[in-house]
Amino acid sequence: MIALLAGLVGLLLGAFGVLAFRLSERQRRHQIEVAEPTIREGAAEVLSVVGRAYVIVDVIDGVVRASPGAYAYGLVRGHTVVHKELLELTARVRRDGVIEERQLELLRGPFGQGTIIVQVRVAPIGDDYILLLADDRTEITRTEAMRNDFVANVSHELKTPVGALSLLAEAIEGAADDETAVRRFAQRMQKESSRLGALVQDVIELSRLQSADVVQTGTAVDLNPVVAEAVDRNRLTADSKDIEIVVGGSIEEKVYGDPDLLMTALRNLIDNAIRYAPEHSKVGVGMRMREGLATISVTDQGPGITAEEQDRIFERFYRVDAARSRQTGGTGLGLSIVKHIISQHGGEVSVWSQPGQGSTFTVRLPEMDQAEQDAEAGAPPAEPNKKGANGAREQGVTA
Repeated sequence: MIALLAGLVGLLLGAFGVLAFRLSERQRRHQIEVAEPTIREGAAEVLSVVGRAYVIVDVIDGVVRASPGAYAYGLVRGHTVVHKELLELTARVRRDGVIEERQLELLRGPFGQGTIIVQVRVAPIGDDYILLLADDRTEITRTEAMRNDFVANVSHELKTPVGALSLLAEAIEGAADDETAVRRFAQRMQKESSRLGALVQDVIELSRLQSADVVQTGTAVDLNPVVAEAVDRNRLTADSKDIEIVVGGSIEEKVYGDPDLLMTALRNLIDNAIRYAPEHSKVGVGMRMREGLATISVTDQGPGITAEEQDRIFERFYRVDAARSRQTGGTGLGLSIVKHIISQHGGEVSVWSQPGQGSTFTVRLPEMDQAEQDAEAGAPPAEPNKKGANGAREQGVTA
């Protein structure tokens, strides 16, 4: 009898335990369902077509939902909003209930390498959630900044020779009876007008490059006559400084592009070498094919360029030595034109230099493959070869 009672008690205890477990599970599921964020029906579909990255956060700034773009921009990591600037915006919107919009420059990546500029719009959704919409404005903002800098730089550069011409004209008028002074001022005017003309020509060239479409208008180009013409156009300047231009090598394969633009780029490179080379020296121009790349190197015996300045010499209006550039008549646009043209042709331009050891500028352009040459012979121009432009630096002809 006692054993029977013990068995019944054990059975009741077991049943009670199972019932308690089920009640606990049901309660836990209910709590999970309550805690699970609920977003209005259709909201996700709407957000997916707005064309902007989005993040939805809850009352404690936990990420409820985020688009792939938000992760790609580095705004969200895991279930956390990365940047404190965004969290400050969400806190303000949650407190005031007013939509806010800001343009922010935020660190990008876990190590803070690089930045991204985003236009952020923050708005409340119901009582529990905050929506962040983000649009990447990095490229647009940087392009606008470059345009503004360019306009400012052009204005400054034009002001110098124009002001000089005005002052020299006044000086000539005041020294009309002094023939020696008039001749001296007239020579200065001629120099400043030449500098002004070169600057205007370079600005026009840059403007023309912006609208050039090498893909649509290009053709098969033999670089040997292009290099020969670029050298010929610099003969007069070289002779005035008793500089010998030494040309060596040849390029057997053709490249796809615009021969006039390529000639302009190479002419500017050679002109730059002549300007900075000392009198009675040599400028070397070397050509060769290497690993599917047409390589042209221009070497001078000038003062050289420090490693710190080599990263900036292709910027518009940047001069390594501003005083010397004024003496040589440089505009600060030549190398930027070179880089722009070579980039349009799918190539690259690089520099090797050390102070006191001269400089070597190397242009690499991808050769046309046979299919492109066949299409060029019997059909409208095809797209240029997309081969990479990675090769070892060529020294060219030793100057």
